[in-house]
Amino acid sequence: MSICEQLDLPDPLSPERASELTTALKALSDPARLRMVAMIAADPRGEACVCDFTGSIDLAQPTVSHHLKVLFEAGLLTRRKEGTWVFYRVVPTKLDEVAQALGSFSKGPAPEVHESAHLELPSAGTVEHVLARGVDELTYRFTGTFARETVDRYVHESFQTLYRTARIKTFVPVLAVRFAQERLTALAQSQGHIAKTVPEVLFVCTHNAGRSQMAAALLTAMAPGRVHVRSAGSLPASEINPAVIESLAEIGLELGQAFPKPLTDDVVRAADVVVTMGCGDSCPIYPGKRYLDWELPDPAGQSPDDVRPIRDQISAKLQGLLVELGIPTT
Repeated sequence: MSICEQLDLPDPLSPERASELTTALKALSDPARLRMVAMIAADPRGEACVCDFTGSIDLAQPTVSHHLKVLFEAGLLTRRKEGTWVFYRVVPTKLDEVAQALGSFSKGPAPEVHESAHLELPSAGTVEHVLARGVDELTYRFTGTFARETVDRYVHESFQTLYRTARIKTFVPVLAVRFAQERLTALAQSQGHIAKTVPEVLFVCTHNAGRSQMAAALLTAMAPGRVHVRSAGSLPASEINPAVIESLAEIGLELGQAFPKPLTDDVVRAADVVVTMGCGDSCPIYPGKRYLDWELPDPAGQSPDDVRPIRDQISAKLQGLLVELGIPTT
């Protein structure tokens, strides 16, 4: 009779962590709740209230409210009140934590991942703290222009949008507040709440990681304070092309706090000139704006040596644009 030799098994989950994950998994185990999380995450607003589900899920409203409460108590949703309505949002960091924990059980070969993927994700508490502080600051900044509910919606919508594509998740809450401020400023300009003192130029390419970033940096350097520049992408990448960063650094330009941003209606409405670079017809057309389409090679996957000529082509086109706008260069 053989005797089983006792071995020390690895214990990757603490009892507390296992309890947290069990609560989340139990909440997601109901098909209706799982569908509701997916529907909220897919909604362009990034949030939903009870009434939004009545036409999609064959459940009574009290049952929908119960399911949303379970998901909220499990930490998978956050909620905010607007009058008598309660709106729910997905907590993407919590979903990532669950997915990472389940993935860690696999004994298959580990996939190749970027080194930044090993950085610790921000906790849900930290995310909400940063976003709430951002809402407070922007509500004060836009006092008399936008209600707190509008600011809150823009901040959380910006977070949801950036989180989907960001490679380094840690900084997304801070970037989301900055992105929301930029969008709210553009919205205020388009509605006439903030006067434009200089022309507004928007550069749009597919990923906002190459051509549009170079154009924005170059134009800002050519006419500092004499033009306001924004950039966006129809399908933003997770990071700016390193070869683009290097090519700009060679001429003394640092992208600094720039990051790929999605194209939104508010920044298009605020622009006087919209320059597209290979993003097709994804940019909405509004009357009273000037639209230019520049045919330029895509620097994606190119070496710094190949990116330099693209940079110089953009620089030459910008010189011509400044002349047309009557803006002197430095």
